[in-house]
Amino acid sequence: MKRSVRPSRRALAVTTATAAALALALAPATGALAAPPAAACDNRNNNTIAKLTQCVSADGVKQHMDALQSIADANGGNRAANTPGYEASVDYVVDTLTAAGWKVSIDEFDYFVRAASDLQQLTPVAATWENEAPAGTGSGDVTGTIIPVDLVLGQPNGTAVTSGCEATDFAGLDFSGEADIALVQRGTCEFGIKAANAQAAGAEAVVIMNQGNTPERSGVLTNITLIGANPDELLIPVVGTSYEAGASLASAGSTARVNVPEPVNYPQKNVIAELPGKNTANVVMAGAHLDSVPAGPGINDNGSGSAALIEIAQNMTKLKPQNTVRLAWWGAEEEGLLGSTAYVEELPQAEKDRIALYLNFDMIASPNYIFMVYDGDQSGFEAPVPVPDGSVEIEDLFERYFTSVGEPYDDAEFSGRSDYQAFIAADIPAGGLFTGAEEVKSDEQAAIWGGTAGEAFDPCYHQACDTIGNIDMHALEVNSDAIATAVLAYSYSTELVNGVRGASVPGGLNLPDPAGPQDTWSAGGGGLSHDHDHALIAG
Repeated sequence: MKRSVRPSRRALAVTTATAAALALALAPATGALAAPPAAACDNRNNNTIAKLTQCVSADGVKQHMDALQSIADANGGNRAANTPGYEASVDYVVDTLTAAGWKVSIDEFDYFVRAASDLQQLTPVAATWENEAPAGTGSGDVTGTIIPVDLVLGQPNGTAVTSGCEATDFAGLDFSGEADIALVQRGTCEFGIKAANAQAAGAEAVVIMNQGNTPERSGVLTNITLIGANPDELLIPVVGTSYEAGASLASAGSTARVNVPEPVNYPQKNVIAELPGKNTANVVMAGAHLDSVPAGPGINDNGSGSAALIEIAQNMTKLKPQNTVRLAWWGAEEEGLLGSTAYVEELPQAEKDRIALYLNFDMIASPNYIFMVYDGDQSGFEAPVPVPDGSVEIEDLFERYFTSVGEPYDDAEFSGRSDYQAFIAADIPAGGLFTGAEEVKSDEQAAIWGGTAGEAFDPCYHQACDTIGNIDMHALEVNSDAIATAVLAYSYSTELVNGVRGASVPGGLNLPDPAGPQDTWSAGGGGLSHDHDHALIAG
């Protein structure tokens, strides 16, 4: 595996003392010993890797997943943000971690919800068109004249669509009326650029129609974000609609009404639990998103990561760590990484500087799994985001763990498409594990990890069938122990990651050199091409 050639952001100098703090010897891990009785786990200090991984079990994690399933069953079948199911999930985590002796707090963040937007054509025909207001739109109720902007109609066609991408597209068009609605078309540039150019030209509202050149690009534009526009400056209402609606609105003499209501804030909750260490200025964070999508209970996505952290926390309750350990259960991840982003952005810089590293666990028990580690060294994939110094060392630890237990692993693109995005944007080292979403398992991957080639890693990804039956217990067991190993190791020392000298792990951390990723990916993404960046797509 390639090592980072860049110095740590805190000018890490790897010394003999560093190696002692995080011993990496060619010896097998000892976490596979038989688990002691539950009472022993509850009453002892699990201060070694062997003790902790003996007590952290897939059965224990599954009990918490069962609880999340029961919560969804009692609350309309899901645990999505701004629902009773999510509130009950928060209560479960708070109650369980409080009982385990952790210092638990609620971190609230803004969660704005709009009523449905309206798009009504008034002339030359009367019609109500299906539509959706994109993220980043302004608000308002505008009735006025439709002004088409450089449209390409009469699909299918091979003509590039640049509608609204340049200020010159609006030259010669009359936006001097009392209320003018710009009609632009998907294609070439980002939606926010089209909307911002329309506002600058004098439009009071914008309708973005789909391109119409393929069936996939013909329906109503949904789940889009106005990338390219400054949200503080884009004040006019914007809606996305279908190619059919746009073609009708483009008729001569067309007038319409666009209504995007003001959003209402329904504050949501992150759960933060902390185990104070001797060094309160060096914080080890690990997190998982707690919410599901509205379509289902979200037991693999992401009850698996959430439940694993609960199980680990319960088994670390008597630990007296060197570094402060902070665990997080994030809200509204499925709505655009809202909870984790708000948390990091609201931290003063001095508090960000206290965070040594962040570990992210999103989908760790996919039923048709492969084991993947976030590719911090970019040996498999060039990262589309900056990779903070120290992230390579986190990848290295997970790879050594998988090698120690004889499990093959592969790279997952270091993409920022989950709750570690805000942390890496703040230059905080990060890493994590993933077992796959809607990507299809190849023949080669099935030969290595078993399962079914030609089927998705998680066939129930973002669906109602993501239930307690949608998990693999072996993947859950291996990944839960991997997480426990990393959290405990870093609770003693983060010196290899950020240069802060800690203490030796009791009993050592005896892990072999990494075997190396399997390199089974023939295309980009590394299994992380699923839309956890929530359709931040260009036009």
